[in-house]
Amino acid sequence: MSGSFADSYLGKLRAVIGSRPVLMPGARVIVEDAQGRILLIRRGDMKLWGWPSGSGEIGQSIEETARRELLEEAGLTAHRLVPVGFSSHPVDDRILYPNGDVLHAFAMIFHCTEWEGEPKADGHESLDVRWFAQDALPEDRTLAVSRTLGALQRYKATGGAFQLI
Repeated sequence: MSGSFADSYLGKLRAVIGSRPVLMPGARVIVEDAQGRILLIRRGDMKLWGWPSGSGEIGQSIEETARRELLEEAGLTAHRLVPVGFSSHPVDDRILYPNGDVLHAFAMIFHCTEWEGEPKADGHESLDVRWFAQDALPEDRTLAVSRTLGALQRYKATGGAFQLI
């Protein structure tokens, strides 16, 4: 669903509830290349580095949400998405946007190692897209980057145990 925020499910909901806190299901995508680097986007709203991620839309599965967000924000088409965890911490997954909106994210975390396309920013939701070594993350990143990467590392270390963070 490309289009304006106002046309999205969350945008329509915000028109009714204003900036009040809202629970929102969504998806985060950890794209990892063959060298073990991860792909981050510079978010258009907060100007911080974060995961390709976003809220679900009516009539869309959580996997479809992940695929849509990855394509919209990073220009990549996922071939295979593996669910590795779920994030819903009442403090750490509370997002205060620059405009005052508050969201408590409930995010399925997907790992993607197979895709097509070249990473590119959309100029709105993402201002830049870059690969980072996992031990050389940018300082100006969202809290979700480290927490989510930790979940992936534990998922791999346990042989595939789904992570709740």
